[in-house]
This record gives sequence, structure tokens and C-alpha cells, in this order.
Amino acid sequence: MDELIKAIVLGTIQGLTEFLPISSSGHLVIFSHLLNFEGAGLMFDVFMHLGTLFSIFVLFRKELWQMIISPLAMVLGNPTEENRYYWRWDLYVILASVPAAVIGLTFEDQIEQVFSSVLAAFAFLFVTGLMMASIPFIKKRSKEITAPMSFLMGFAQAFAILPGISRSGSTIFVGILSGGDREKVARFSFIMSIPAVAGAVLLKLKHLIGNPVTSSELINIVLGTLFSFAFGCLAIWWLLDFVKKGKIQWFGYYCLALSTAGLIYYLF
Repeated sequence: MDELIKAIVLGTIQGLTEFLPISSSGHLVIFSHLLNFEGAGLMFDVFMHLGTLFSIFVLFRKELWQMIISPLAMVLGNPTEENRYYWRWDLYVILASVPAAVIGLTFEDQIEQVFSSVLAAFAFLFVTGLMMASIPFIKKRSKEITAPMSFLMGFAQAFAILPGISRSGSTIFVGILSGGDREKVARFSFIMSIPAVAGAVLLKLKHLIGNPVTSSELINIVLGTLFSFAFGCLAIWWLLDFVKKGKIQWFGYYCLALSTAGLIYYLF
């Protein structure tokens, strides 16, 4: 298969799986291996995440704008209740970003090694499946996002650096387990990913400086990023709809089936 087509396929997979709780990193590792895509790897994966990052900016522009102006309103005085609400979200996003920053910076080299293992991706995907499949058994509560809840979601996000562990799945699972309102937890999960994804992209820019990519690799990255953006928008809308309808566990069944098939294939 032509490398450009492979880049488009992987960009589409990244866009669909980044926000659906089925692990984009795990799917990229698996499909990169199946397609024998030479332009893939952690660098390609990071830029696919950049494409989905843009989809958050587009679809959550109203919330993000409120999070930008609310600190100004707090400083200038006479803030509205809406300003106070989004000011707290600013603080919670910062709090949720700490675990991912610490773990990402400390274990960067080890994480890169794990990303190359297809078997590890299938194994961690099974964990994601268990989390999603168990959500219907968690008692529904409607708490607002709190500081402790956001910090716990931040830890879940940190471990989602591993391929097969879904970032959206693990953070939504922990938020729901902590008693958060399911729709608000899902929306906060998307927004809190911005610093982590942006930080991962910045960390990898040093590799571009020291080891510049070829023109063909650059084209692959650009195409993959564009497709990940488009399908990332679709995935956000789809996941929010599944959360509203209480059907998020179906993603868990998918992960369990895929990981079981993969583990059987590679182990036996």
C-alpha cells in the first residue's frame, strides 16, 4: 500500500479513536504494524494528536473562550457566576496536568520503547475494555467537577500515555467513579487533554530539529494530521452522544473483543 494512503488511514484511525474510549495510541501501534508503515512511530503519533487537538479548539471554542476571559474578570472585579465556574475549571485543568507532566518527563524513554510493542498494546487495550464495560455498574451521581476529582483524572491521563490505555476512557471512568456528572466529566476530559497533548508535541520538536524529516515523511505527517482533525471532530460528537444515551460500555465490549483476538493471535 502506498505510504500516503497509509498515512491517511492512520490519520483517520487517530481521529476516530482519540476521543472514543478505545485508545488511539494502541490502535496506531497495531495498525502501523499491520500496514508496515515506515513513516509511523512516536513522532507520527504525536502529530496525529496535534490534529485532534485542533478539533478540541474548534468544538469547544465557547468553553475555552470563557476559560480565557474568566481569570481577567476575576482580577478586574465583579465576576459573574459563569466567570467563577470557568475560573475553577482553569485551576482544575492545571491540577489535572501535573501527573502527566511528571510521568511524561520522567519516563519518556521507557514510554517510547513500550510504544513499539504490539503485544503490550493489545494487553493494555484489555484494561481499557474492562473499565468501559464496568461503567453501567457504577451508581449514577451528578457532582460538579472538583479539585480532588480533577487530580485523579489527571493520574488516569498520565497512565494513558501507555498504548492501549485510552486517555478519554480512563479519565471518564475515573471521573464517573468519583461521582461526577457524566456529561460534564466527558467535556472536562476533552478540555483537560489540551496541556498534555500540546506538551507532548513540544517535547518531540527537539527530534525534528536534530533529525529533520524527509519531504515524503512531512507529507505523510501533514495528511495524517488533517484527517485526524476531521475525524476527531466526528468522534467528539459521537462520544458525547453515547454518554448522553448511556451506551459508552459498548466501546468496552469492542476493546475486549479486539484485545482478546490480538492476544490469542500473538501468543498462540
